[in-house]
Amino acid sequence: MKILLIAMAVVEAAAGAAFLLIPAIAFSSLLSVPLDTPGGLVAARIAGAAIIGLAVACWRARNSAKGGAASGIVAAMLFYNIAAALIIVWAGLRLGIQSPVMWPAMVAHAALGSWCFTVLWLEKRRAA
Repeated sequence: MKILLIAMAVVEAAAGAAFLLIPAIAFSSLLSVPLDTPGGLVAARIAGAAIIGLAVACWRARNSAKGGAASGIVAAMLFYNIAAALIIVWAGLRLGIQSPVMWPAMVAHAALGSWCFTVLWLEKRRAA
């Protein structure tokens, strides 16, 4: 679980920093559409701050005992990563949005979500 939490902290911190510091570039790289309204820039920066918050939670929980807080964070990250992967698929298939970064981002979220699921499942099996 520790390696998973460290990996997610690093990946999410980088993504969050991009959306917080250079939202127009991060957004247009991901979705190949411009982010050119003040409201959109504010929303992207808030999303970046939230993603950094997830990274901080993962980093802080990395040394927690098995179960408890660490499991709760992994469960939250499972939801986040699977939801992000599904939203990206929806954007690509239903909205016709395409970009070179979008599908690798979807695969990364799906992989992290699968890793979270596997860690939680193994933890539950060990406890039983």
